[in-house]
Amino acid sequence: MKRSTAPPEKMSPRIAALQSMEWNELKAMWKELFGREPGINNRKYVERRLTHRLQEMAARERHADLLRSNERRIRHLLETGAIQPKKQGTLRVGAVLTRNYHGALHSVRVLDGHCFEYCGRQYRSLSVIAREITGTRWSGPAFFGLRNPSIKENS
Repeated sequence: MKRSTAPPEKMSPRIAALQSMEWNELKAMWKELFGREPGINNRKYVERRLTHRLQEMAARERHADLLRSNERRIRHLLETGAIQPKKQGTLRVGAVLTRNYHGALHSVRVLDGHCFEYCGRQYRSLSVIAREITGTRWSGPAFFGLRNPSIKENS
């Protein structure tokens, strides 16, 4: 697949132009982006897939660092069979941590100021949430898979 040289903010006009393009132009763009002719002669389908591919390309350029980080973690998982622990302190506001515990799915949303929301209440610690879920003392980051529970931190 060829990469677009247009910056992400230039993708919107390209997407808008799809509707006014001739069929042979759409097929040429498909071949450029997918490496082959479209296997279907449905214009609406081709326009939707081209739109999706252009959006993918824009996101790939906009979030290149995140994609590289994910690729490294996937390679590590495939090579070792173990999930590479995330660095602590990398939780972004709005992220949702989930854990299936005894058949129930528990979700925690990361708020600003190092706070967390669980079941409509705010907490200052993941460990307190883990204790509420399990009834026993747990490391919150270990419980939610943010670090290996067997690794002790030096403080």
